Amino acid sequence: MTVKFHYHPQTDSLYIDLSEKTSVDSLEVAPGVVLDFDTEGHLVGIDIDHASWIVNLSRLEAEALPLTAFSFVGARPSITASPRQATP
Repeated sequence: MTVKFHYHPQTDSLYIDLSEKTSVDSLEVAPGVVLDFDTEGHLVGIDIDHASWIVNLSRLEAEALPLTAFSFVGARPSITASPRQATP
């Protein structure tokens, strides 16, 4: 399964898809932050309302992930490596 980030500017909501399984139960863990669970109780998604108030949506960082592929759908921002990730 691919982890997917879905941002909806019309509602300023961010959904982080963690599984292809369908959500059958939800739990609000903080105002505007909802965790979605499958039939077995496994976390399948995270929904964040008013996302731009809670997280910086202009930057995404990943550290020590064993990525084999990375893709953008839609607008393609410029990508820069931070100094600690740059190769000589």
